[in-house]
Amino acid sequence: MKAFTVHKGLVAPLDRANVDTDMIIPKQFLKSIKRTGFGKNLFDELRYTDAGEADQDCSGRPLNNDFVLNQPRYKGVSVLLARQNFGCGSSREHAPWALDDFGFRCVIAPSFADIFFNNCFKNGLLPIVFSEEQVDELFVACEGEEGYSLTIDLKRQVVVKPDGSELAFEIDSFRKECLVNGLDEIGLTLRESGAIKTFEDKHQQRFPWLFKELNA
Repeated sequence: MKAFTVHKGLVAPLDRANVDTDMIIPKQFLKSIKRTGFGKNLFDELRYTDAGEADQDCSGRPLNNDFVLNQPRYKGVSVLLARQNFGCGSSREHAPWALDDFGFRCVIAPSFADIFFNNCFKNGLLPIVFSEEQVDELFVACEGEEGYSLTIDLKRQVVVKPDGSELAFEIDSFRKECLVNGLDEIGLTLRESGAIKTFEDKHQQRFPWLFKELNA
């Protein structure tokens, strides 16, 4: 998983509340269990004016020019500004996969659905919770200034605005450590590979009859 320390990125404002995981990545695209390839179908029903299908070439599909991610000023975005209860609905891990594959590293909102919030950390995506008043101010600033960017300093737990002012955010210390070091659950397990091997060796010596077929 990609480590997250300091990230500066262009911000896109998604001015919708209760954006569910089916809107983030519709159900017809969930056939693959790979973590890549979902970015082209992120917010599919909002980005395109036709009905999307799995394994479809999206390069020639008709775009909804009113949708924020289709506007030229937001090309290359990596920070998503959203409204309350972002990521609600079904517990599909494909939602953070799609956001990450599109290029997002951080989502800022007043609140998140619990399962989506947890899935973000497991996939290297940083969800930041600010008050509705703080999010409102960011929306006004982002929509009013083309090229509006934010710097997210995870180690210091602050978001730095273009004028240099900072907004502090809270994050669980364990989740912070995992993101800073790029460790998902598999990575955490592999850090203990030496202890795991030691245990397995001792276990085999203590109970050799359990391993007869392996040693045959």
